[in-house]
Amino acid sequence: MKRSGVLPWLTLLAWPLHVHSAWDVDALMKSLARHEGGRARFVETKTIALLDKPVVSSGELRYQPPARLEKRTLKPKPELMVLDGDTLLLERGKQKFQVRLAEQPEALAFVDSLRGTLSGDRATLEKSYKLRLDGNEQRWTLDLLPNDPRIAAFVLRITFGGANSQVEWIRYLQADGDSSTMTIEPVEAR
Repeated sequence: MKRSGVLPWLTLLAWPLHVHSAWDVDALMKSLARHEGGRARFVETKTIALLDKPVVSSGELRYQPPARLEKRTLKPKPELMVLDGDTLLLERGKQKFQVRLAEQPEALAFVDSLRGTLSGDRATLEKSYKLRLDGNEQRWTLDLLPNDPRIAAFVLRITFGGANSQVEWIRYLQADGDSSTMTIEPVEAR
């Protein structure tokens, strides 16, 4: 009889420890915020309704928290995209485009989804998206669902998947049915 009375007390003593270590959006954001950036290889597969087969591209990513992201596509054709602060630069062959994100609120919301997730900036994400986290620290997915109709007109959902503090893949589902999935593999510093 005395033994059975001890078990509930032990359970109650352990309970606050379990609550403290709960896996939730705040825990994920703190984990992502600790990531120091770096280099990664990517493979991106785009499914476009007008095309018979998916378009596959690959290249390298560089991220410097909190606001600089470089995507250098090597195959099938060279392309460079650089997000630096409020500026988006695109280079395709001899063509160069530069956009101030403050002048393009829908583009800024898209960019913020990426940089906000990579830097663990929940406040930035929640300006434009409802967040839904599934899984645990070892294997998680974070859905970003637009809460602004202007953004929802372009994208239905952005999903990030990863393990611990590492984003391993990103999937975009556009409002027109097209989609894109990018897998990311870190490159060790030399």
